[in-house]
Amino acid sequence: MVLKKKKKEIQVDAFFLDHQQLEKLQRYSKAEEQNLASLLLRCAQLSDGIQQIQCIKQVMPLVKKMDQNSAYDPMVKACLDILGEVYFSLGVRNPLKKVLASSLNSLPEEFMTLAVQSFVCCLREELKTTDIYVYRKVLDNLVSCMEDFSLGRAAIKNLFEEVLQFLQKSLLDIQEENRKNHGNRIVQTQLMHDLLIAIKVSMMLVQKLQDNIQGSPWRHHESFVWQSMCSLLKSSANFLMDATLLQTVQTTSGLAVILFTKAMYEPVEELPSLVSDLLLGSMKHAGVPAWFLCNCGTLCTEELPDSVRLFLCHGALAMLEWKNGSMGENGEKLLLDIASVLLSLSSELKESSMATSLSRILAIWTNSALTALVSGSPNLKIKLNGNSDVIGKLLEYIYTHWEHPLDAVKHQTKLIFKNLLQIHQTAVTGSSEKPDPFFARLIKRLLSLEWHVKGKYASLGCLVECVGTENVLQLDRTIPVQVLDVMNDQSLAPYASDLLETMFTNHKAHFSSSFQESNWIDQWHEIWVSPLLVILCEGNHDQTTYIIDYYLPKLLKCSPDSLSYMIRILQASADANLGSRSTRGALGALMACLRTARAHGHLELSNIMSNGLVSTECIKQGLVHQHSQVCIDALGLLCETHRSTEIVSMEEMQLIQFFMMYNLNSQSPSVRQQISSLLRKLFCRIQESSQVLYKLEQNKTKQELLENSAKRHPLEILERYKDFMSSVCDRLFEVLFPGSSHPTRFSALTILGSVAEIFSVPKGQAQVFQLDQEIDSTRVQTLIQCFASTFEEVKVLAFGLLMKLHDVAFNLLDSESLDLLFQAAMDLSTSTKPYDCVTASYLLNFLVHHKGLQQFCLGKWVEHNPQMEENTSVSTVEKNTLAVIKLLLMNVEEEIHQAKKSLLQAAASFPMYGRVHCITGALQQLPFNNLTCVAEWKELVARLILMSYRLSAVVSPVVQSSSPEGLIPMDSDSESAGRLQMILHEIQPQDTNDYFMQAKILKENCKVESEKLADHRPMENICTEMRGKERQTCDVTAQMVLVCCWRSMKEVSLLLGTLCKLLPSQPASESSDGLITVEQVKNIGDYFKHHLLQSRHRGAFELAYAGFVQLTEMLSRCNSESLCKMPEQWLSRVLEEIKSCDPSSTLCATRRSAGIPFYIQALLASEPKKSKTDLLKMTMKELISLAAPLNESSSVIPQVHALNILRALFRDTRLGENIMPYVADGIQAAILGFMSPVWAVRNSSTLLFSALITRIFGVKRGKDENSKKNRMTGREFFSRFPSLYPFLLKHLEVVTSTLNSEAEELKIHPSLFLLLLILGRLYPSPMDGTYSALSMAPFVPFIIRCGHSPVYRSREMSGRALVPFVMVNEVPHTVLYLMEGLPDSTSPCIRQNNIHGTLLQVFHLLQSYLESEQLVHSDLQEGLGDIITCIGTKLWLAKRPNPCLVTRAAYLDVLVMLSAHLGKLQKQAMKLFGFWDDMNRIISDSELVSGIPYSSAVPGLIQYLQSITKLVISVLSVTAGADIQSSSSPVAKKIAKPSLSVVHLLHCEFHEVRLLALEAILLWLKQRNSKQIAEEGGGVLCLLIDLEGTLLTMALKEKNLQCFCKVLEILYNMDLRNVLPKTECSIKMNPNELLTWSLNIVDISNSTEVQSIALKFASRLIVHLLQNNQQISEVVLKKWVQLIVYFCGDEQETEMLLAAAEVLKSITSFLLINEKLILGLSDTLAIWKCVVLLLQNEDVVVRDAVAEVIQVAQSERKSSKGTGMLTFLYI
Repeated sequence: MVLKKKKKEIQVDAFFLDHQQLEKLQRYSKAEEQNLASLLLRCAQLSDGIQQIQCIKQVMPLVKKMDQNSAYDPMVKACLDILGEVYFSLGVRNPLKKVLASSLNSLPEEFMTLAVQSFVCCLREELKTTDIYVYRKVLDNLVSCMEDFSLGRAAIKNLFEEVLQFLQKSLLDIQEENRKNHGNRIVQTQLMHDLLIAIKVSMMLVQKLQDNIQGSPWRHHESFVWQSMCSLLKSSANFLMDATLLQTVQTTSGLAVILFTKAMYEPVEELPSLVSDLLLGSMKHAGVPAWFLCNCGTLCTEELPDSVRLFLCHGALAMLEWKNGSMGENGEKLLLDIASVLLSLSSELKESSMATSLSRILAIWTNSALTALVSGSPNLKIKLNGNSDVIGKLLEYIYTHWEHPLDAVKHQTKLIFKNLLQIHQTAVTGSSEKPDPFFARLIKRLLSLEWHVKGKYASLGCLVECVGTENVLQLDRTIPVQVLDVMNDQSLAPYASDLLETMFTNHKAHFSSSFQESNWIDQWHEIWVSPLLVILCEGNHDQTTYIIDYYLPKLLKCSPDSLSYMIRILQASADANLGSRSTRGALGALMACLRTARAHGHLELSNIMSNGLVSTECIKQGLVHQHSQVCIDALGLLCETHRSTEIVSMEEMQLIQFFMMYNLNSQSPSVRQQISSLLRKLFCRIQESSQVLYKLEQNKTKQELLENSAKRHPLEILERYKDFMSSVCDRLFEVLFPGSSHPTRFSALTILGSVAEIFSVPKGQAQVFQLDQEIDSTRVQTLIQCFASTFEEVKVLAFGLLMKLHDVAFNLLDSESLDLLFQAAMDLSTSTKPYDCVTASYLLNFLVHHKGLQQFCLGKWVEHNPQMEENTSVSTVEKNTLAVIKLLLMNVEEEIHQAKKSLLQAAASFPMYGRVHCITGALQQLPFNNLTCVAEWKELVARLILMSYRLSAVVSPVVQSSSPEGLIPMDSDSESAGRLQMILHEIQPQDTNDYFMQAKILKENCKVESEKLADHRPMENICTEMRGKERQTCDVTAQMVLVCCWRSMKEVSLLLGTLCKLLPSQPASESSDGLITVEQVKNIGDYFKHHLLQSRHRGAFELAYAGFVQLTEMLSRCNSESLCKMPEQWLSRVLEEIKSCDPSSTLCATRRSAGIPFYIQALLASEPKKSKTDLLKMTMKELISLAAPLNESSSVIPQVHALNILRALFRDTRLGENIMPYVADGIQAAILGFMSPVWAVRNSSTLLFSALITRIFGVKRGKDENSKKNRMTGREFFSRFPSLYPFLLKHLEVVTSTLNSEAEELKIHPSLFLLLLILGRLYPSPMDGTYSALSMAPFVPFIIRCGHSPVYRSREMSGRALVPFVMVNEVPHTVLYLMEGLPDSTSPCIRQNNIHGTLLQVFHLLQSYLESEQLVHSDLQEGLGDIITCIGTKLWLAKRPNPCLVTRAAYLDVLVMLSAHLGKLQKQAMKLFGFWDDMNRIISDSELVSGIPYSSAVPGLIQYLQSITKLVISVLSVTAGADIQSSSSPVAKKIAKPSLSVVHLLHCEFHEVRLLALEAILLWLKQRNSKQIAEEGGGVLCLLIDLEGTLLTMALKEKNLQCFCKVLEILYNMDLRNVLPKTECSIKMNPNELLTWSLNIVDISNSTEVQSIALKFASRLIVHLLQNNQQISEVVLKKWVQLIVYFCGDEQETEMLLAAAEVLKSITSFLLINEKLILGLSDTLAIWKCVVLLLQNEDVVVRDAVAEVIQVAQSERKSSKGTGMLTFLYI
């Protein structure tokens, strides 16, 4: 049973009749019987609109009872007249109007004539309206008449000409009125909406009343109707061309132009040709009617703006008939022409609103094309199949826009693609070619894309619907796994889940229709469910979370029966695979599946628990799992149900109580939020199910009670609910003790807030639980104490809860407590600790709700106002707030007076910002629309504004100083103080104690005279010292003064912003109840302007900005014309000041222009989003011209300001997509500015460039510089910013011209770095087709030349930047071209920079080529063969003849990459014996074999050694393979004997070589241990044979820390059975001595990394020796235990704590829970104590790690039934 929530009552405005109408009805009404007049009279006398509706519904039944002769009854005529007048008087949204129309639609035929006459009369009166601002009402009435209202339509038919005349007049009048009100945005917006409705009504008239405009009479050019139609057409054409109108008006005008032309044009067959000519700009006047040229001349003679052509396309698509081929060949040509125009416009229209419209209109075009194709000619089908030019260009549009930043564009792009596939299917209907080559090509190209491309998912989904999942899976069976792997990224998860849903739903339908047997479900499970379960068990946190949120519900919805399969699989391994802190395990996966299934109604919890599928113990394990999300899933399983009224069982309540014992203190905010949300759902379920139980109880009869006595009684369940909720609240208040942690408080208060909200008591409704009854005075005090928390969110929650309980809370507070609380609030409001004033604010906001506040507290502070006391209409809150604000204001005014005398005294004793903060807080909770004491509030507001100005004047000298951070000498020597004199003289404050003029120290009653500074005598104190009245010394630091000043500025700004935001402004000329005048608002605006443009301190201008934003938002909404225009005036003035370069200007040119960008941001962000954004356009035009000046001699300061402001605007998310059209200009300005000789310009340009890169490519989330997430395809980039194409190309050409290979001098162009940075962010796409005019080819030669740069970083970047400009199939050709450009060893002129740059480009191209998924395997191998052959011709660069080690290393890196790739392709690799032979020769000729004749200081040596070592390791791993080892070929036998062994590398004198070798050994070991490579001794395993001795020797002799760590880690991962036998012969130690040595390493090492791995190795050694019954001395064991205890100390680093946790886990089963107590009782207990200590560690990672010890112990306990120490510990 589901309870439906009570619907909100609909408000219906009643109608009223005037005196004459009432008299008329009274004249005809009859008292003795009900007639029509009496019914209407009774209806008119009702004041409730709902009752009037009921009355109106009785009219028609009454009329139908009347006889036919009644039609001549004057009473009927009078009533119909009144009904007509009522109809036209009602508002368009009033339900009465629709009810009346519906009733009159069923009027008997005999009364229709009379009714029409009445309505004609009323409508005629309506059409006589002359007031422009009432036109909207008339227009709304016309719309109502034409919408399913036969009487209204008949009336309009009768008055057709008058209606046309009215519409014609209204269009012209509104247009003229709009012109007169230019600049008044609010009035203009209203007029434009009226204009829009007028155009729509005109169109509706033509569409719905076509009979009136068809036929010959009206087509005479002299007829009135024709003239009116011409006028409407002309007006529509003018509106279409008027760019100042709203875009919606222009769009609708485009529809109207086509509609009116269609109605008037003859012959109709020629209309498509006319529209085509209009769109293509090829209009020939000879064949065009004169009336069209006369009325639409502007569309025929001028070159049409792009937006107008777009709207005309929309009009043609929407208004012309595309069905049944009615327009013939001309129609088909027009359809193709529209597509051509739209696609050409896509590269021109970049503004967000236009881009959205274009995508929507293209989607409409695809629908029209589908319609036209059904009956289209064969020629049209050829031109619209998948291989046609039109479809190709549409695909280009789709690939460019499927990742557009606007969601609307992305959505439309998906629709376009879906329709495009249907267009192709319709066009090739009847084709016998299977499979369809167009679809096959599309699927192949889409699959070759990388999975981070969001557009891939929707497009693949559309294709799956066309071709079926099975056909896609035949190409790649791993698609489901690949898509699931992508779901660790939240931005991709929704797209991925949608694709998977489409695929598995389609696949299931395919299986069920193709196979009759039921065994197909196993195959379906294997493809779609099994990979899911693997990831749920072992996947990372993000991936599993997103899969559960997005994928799992869809899978269960498609196949609910799969749940039993999931439970069976997961239940089988749940005990063995409990999961860990990083993985869910089978238990976590089971909880997730059960939770999702229950929440979506696929299972009942009681059923699975009673069936034994899931036990209570299993859920308990989930509720306290290490993995926080498993806990949440287990809680969700209990709280979330499909039915909101499902009874909560006793077991569920007990489990919830168990959960709350352990999880309220979660450190994770998201976990706390989820806990609160889920418990809220549970409480809602209790509340709603309790209402059902109450109703059941009330409806039961005694007989039912007897029959159901065996069942649970509803009252018993309700009693349990009450007990449960009471225990929950007890637990929550229990954890709110003083000193409880912030997470605990947050959780408890949030949950209590939910309880208070859900179990509130509506009148007359029984409630199962009331929080009020659980509250006592102690708990009220507990909640009030939460105000003292330093976390404001705790204060907010506590305040909210107290407000819900304030009646009970105040009853429990006596007058003494109230007085103490008020006193505390007043004291805290002047504390020097900033968070204290926040506490004071919440306390005061709580206390003002108390009725006795004035009597008990405020009476001591302020005088009583008897008049207000007597005024009972004044609310308690208003009365108390007014008094509290007056008190605070009085105090702060006195404190400002004192601060003028001594700012030091103020900072130390009474910083004023606390009082102001409390005033702002009190104002924010007042209902300003419902105040009673208006006069007093007006006076108070005026005083508050004045106080704000005075406070600001006192503190502003500090924050506006050029060095606000250092205004007090903090050093003890006079020289330092003397250096501050210049700063102190800079400002002219009001401080009468001369503090700002002298650097000195003040003490009460003794002044340190300024002469001491001149004497250069050292000062005794390093800070200013003040003594208060109680003679307590308090030090005043520079920081205290600064905090006092900038916080005061902050609070003043927020107060003024609040006053502007909350208080209704009034026009200056009117005397209304507004509390703030226009003049005051203007003064506040001037105040903000002054401080934003002059403050130096970032905190000050940022916070002034917060208040200024509130002001500007209010200005944009207010009705005062003078206020509305203020933002535009302010903006113009500041831009003029920036441009003027006036030396007297106070604008700050340093500190990134300080507050100027904030000022302009606030003004622009407040502009209405749906407006034309004229201010933004004007500002950006000015700023771009200043940022990239044409005249180099112009002043630098305006340019710096412009660059800084642009940076702020591009970073402002509120400007959204409106700022995107200016991005290209911003990039150009930044690059040009980077070439400036002035540092300030270069610095600002760099910051702007950084902001633009983020704006274009998105916020960088990861650390991978080369990640493709924040990148874009070249085509998409240049399609969105086409002007950057020629700009970047031109500058790249200029840059590369300086890289002259013949010149010896060093030339570095400053913009090279920025150009490569942009180009490097692009990446290649297989979707880059041939249709785009923005070809990447011209960039290639210039980027290649950038590789010749003398700057190493530039060469690196050019390598990356080249990749997106070379198509994948062109890579082999480009690589060959680059390799051929490398010199031979005999070349006379060898430039190493050129060689290095070329090799880097080859490296990155090859890397992209080998990683590419879009090449067929055979193509890849063919291209690779050519590349290997070519590389073989330049091998001298990797050998000794090449003297440059850097280029040798670069060449080796290319070879390493090739060998690694060939190593993966074993069979192909074996065919290239020549390649491996070359590699062996390079290695044998290298310095690694013959000895290294260089010192480490030689440039590039380390790089070279690392590269050659990587090559050796790569070759070793390949040549050790079974294929080469077993080959009988002589070449293979030669290759199988490498020049170098791993041991040789380990003996190298350079630690970089040893480290790489050790890392390779460790990787091979881990692969062997995880069974990733075969155990049969083949492959790389043979390289690990006999390494133990070498490694042991290295362990003793290794000096390099990194290498030493790796050696120990390798020994730790090796099998000790192989290691220990080698100790005697290798290092002359027995195992016990090795153990002692390793423990000594732990003891003496200074490196935590070494200590950690050494302890782990020693621990493993101890366990191994003890397990093999070898003796270990007690001293060694004691030392080992002591080291573990030392590692577990609170002060240790996390790395050591985690190492200790790992050790503890590894020894648990053998040493900690063994009944023999091998270590003895004291040492075993000491180690258990370590476990307990780590379980209480502050770091959650450490706690989670050591919790695995308990997990191991528990599993051992289960298997051994609890023995030894474990049993003792559990007891």
